[in-house]
Amino acid sequence: MNRDWIATARTLSEALPYLQRYAGAVVVVKFGGNAMGDDAAMAEFARDIVLMRQVGVNPVVVHGGGPMINDLLGKLGIKSEFVRGKRVTDKATVEVVEMVLSGLVNKRIVQAINDQGGRAVGISGKDDDLIVCEPDDPELGFVGRPVEMNVQILRDLFGAGMIPVVAPVATGRNENETFNVNGDTAAGALAGALKADRLLLLTDVSGVKDESGSVVTQLSPQEVRDLTARGVIAGGMIPKTETALAALEAGVRAVVILDGRVPNACLLELFTDHGAGSIIRSTEPRVKPRGQ
Repeated sequence: MNRDWIATARTLSEALPYLQRYAGAVVVVKFGGNAMGDDAAMAEFARDIVLMRQVGVNPVVVHGGGPMINDLLGKLGIKSEFVRGKRVTDKATVEVVEMVLSGLVNKRIVQAINDQGGRAVGISGKDDDLIVCEPDDPELGFVGRPVEMNVQILRDLFGAGMIPVVAPVATGRNENETFNVNGDTAAGALAGALKADRLLLLTDVSGVKDESGSVVTQLSPQEVRDLTARGVIAGGMIPKTETALAALEAGVRAVVILDGRVPNACLLELFTDHGAGSIIRSTEPRVKPRGQ
């Protein structure tokens, strides 16, 4: 018998405790980065999401789309201004954001998942008032901070065997308001509202690093705060770790800043004891007996 098939069977057998551990669990995955522009990487990601659903996990995909937004703004001749490194989103810009995120990007991910045999449905934070926002900073215009989450629509989709794919565009408290929401922020808010078992933040880096530049595979919330206070966690990693801490406080069991460049990163994290990034949690071990 071919040894590759024997190895495959052994791998499946060894995965049983992990499959049991996550049966029925809610896992929110923030998808973005270079994989969104690569057809092969997109197909691999979609296949992993379909497999997760097939073995009883309830995945929610939340995506970004900054490069695609920049591209269309440039083509339309709409200039972007920045305040403290953040894009000022006026009415013209937020219309482009909604067009790109809810249309082009969202439906591309939905199609990729469906092509792999899944049943994906694309929605935005505006559908059924899933995400309601207030202005994050008046200087930034229509950049939103989630203040109300209505996640029953996601639970309904789980019950129907569907995979929700969420564009981070939200409604406001006033009539006809639309807000652009940071993808990590939206994913964290949804994970908290769902009391998700895992929030996976896929990135283009290997994880949270210490002073020596080595990836720290497991962190407590206090260790994250200490690394941030010492300036070790800096730049673009700060919003991700802030999202992680807020999600944990909201009831998410663990957050993983995951290296999305690693093949099958989501499956490695969930179904093996060899993750591909940094997991932030309080005291919970990676694998627990079913029912605990």
